[in-house]
Amino acid sequence: MITFVTALMKTEKETAGKFNRVLIIGLGQIGFAVASYIKKQEKYDVYGYDISSAARDRAELKIGIKNAADFTGFDIYMVCISTHSPDDIFAPDTSGLISVANKLSHEGKKGALVVIESTVPQGTSKQFCEILGHELHVVHAPHRWYSAEENEHGVNQPRVIGGVYDCCLKLGMQFFAGSNSANGDSKAYGGLGVPMLPLSEVELAELTKIIENSHRYLQIAFAEELLLYCQANGLDFAELRQALNTKWNVNILEPRQGIGGHCLPKDTKMFLNSSNLVRSKIISAAMEADEEYRRCLMESSPTIRGGGQKAKLTDTISNSS
Repeated sequence: MITFVTALMKTEKETAGKFNRVLIIGLGQIGFAVASYIKKQEKYDVYGYDISSAARDRAELKIGIKNAADFTGFDIYMVCISTHSPDDIFAPDTSGLISVANKLSHEGKKGALVVIESTVPQGTSKQFCEILGHELHVVHAPHRWYSAEENEHGVNQPRVIGGVYDCCLKLGMQFFAGSNSANGDSKAYGGLGVPMLPLSEVELAELTKIIENSHRYLQIAFAEELLLYCQANGLDFAELRQALNTKWNVNILEPRQGIGGHCLPKDTKMFLNSSNLVRSKIISAAMEADEEYRRCLMESSPTIRGGGQKAKLTDTISNSS
């Protein structure tokens, strides 16, 4: 028993020591935030990789991220690339993610940890791991980040994580939360200091992100429809909204230009298409409500009765993910 425990502790120490060189793949809005957070912790040697020279230069000039020529020799790979179509930000597209997996299968360090932070459809993490032949450990830890409140809701806010295999989850928990086990009991190593909820299936982590944003989509669509209802019936939406929000468990949002941005439409479509057996009627109806609201906004420039204020031409949560 003593021999087993000693061997286990040695393995854990060796594993902890391997978290040195970190590569951030994708240096856009999310990747830049992740790189900045990890760079501030001096125990990591942080590099960046992006097909955009502007993104690479920005990360190097603003936060001192070194450029990586390829994927060779890193202990951690943080995948933060966009998963929308280049031609339509509202349409999901994981082809770029699969390209990263193929490149990692040739250049990635065996035994390294791959963290998929990008929002992905159900089943993507396992597909990614299959391409790697499980020579690297794969976890999905969907990003949560709000630029306007980065101290409270930045990279280090409570998040979820799922591993393709148990060994993947254990490494992921150790890297993020400083735990060497999926149940989060051990605090032997500091990690990134990000509080993580480990999930039993990686698919649950994938669904968590897209359902979060689908729920937000529903909230905005209801507010849009309520505004149209008030205008059709000669009611003051602003006053009604104020009245409704006096109740502790009600939060009617402010409808603006329609549901846009990089996240909500794309992620909601991912959820809508995530099952061949059950297709969400309420999500489909919310999409129709948003389309109707946009048409009314274009045709009649609806105003909030009483205040005479036009719907603002800004995205409701364009900077949150």
